[in-house]
Amino acid sequence: MSLLSAVLDRPVAEAFSAVLLDMDGTLVDSDAAVERSWRTWARRWGVDPGAVLAVMTGNPAETTVRRVRPDLDEAQVAAATRDQLELECTDLDDVVAAPGAHELLAHLESTFTPYAVVTSADTRLARARLGAAGLALPLLVPRDMVAKGKPDPEGYLLAADFLGADVEDCLVVEDSPVGVAAGRAAGATVAGLRGVDADLAVDSLHDVVTTLLTREVIA
Repeated sequence: MSLLSAVLDRPVAEAFSAVLLDMDGTLVDSDAAVERSWRTWARRWGVDPGAVLAVMTGNPAETTVRRVRPDLDEAQVAAATRDQLELECTDLDDVVAAPGAHELLAHLESTFTPYAVVTSADTRLARARLGAAGLALPLLVPRDMVAKGKPDPEGYLLAADFLGADVEDCLVVEDSPVGVAAGRAAGATVAGLRGVDADLAVDSLHDVVTTLLTREVIA
């Protein structure tokens, strides 16, 4: 189903009341920096970089560490996770706003549509990347604010609660299967970028800008 047809099919009372955005790969293009940091981390911690890159997308750093180094004890997992996050926080080269990001946030602001960023990054990293991308800091629900990261729905449920919105009336925008799973588990409608299977198909954030004008289109 296309995003436009889905929006046009929604009655006025069912217009999306809030938009919940993933960060990396969705609102911020950090692909090159993320890959560099994980490759460096993999060499330091004796893991095949290809194996790390195959499983890290959308997952919190700790989840990836546990998956590729199941032999580590809790103290070692914590140390390895800190090491990886430090690498990411200090490498902000090539981190830019995703195409359409500025336009989308400007539209949400101008139409007084509540929105939030729900990310697997911790607070420090999220602030660093949003700042590098030149994006105004919205309501942020980072990994260190929740007990469980994606694919658990806690982050999206918390964001909707903060915004005073019913999560079933929210649109989640994601770029990974892990993130889509989190949004669906929360009960939201999920738009998927980069061809990821979701409830709605989105080629870019420009699609969200041009078709999610819910008040204008649906009224």
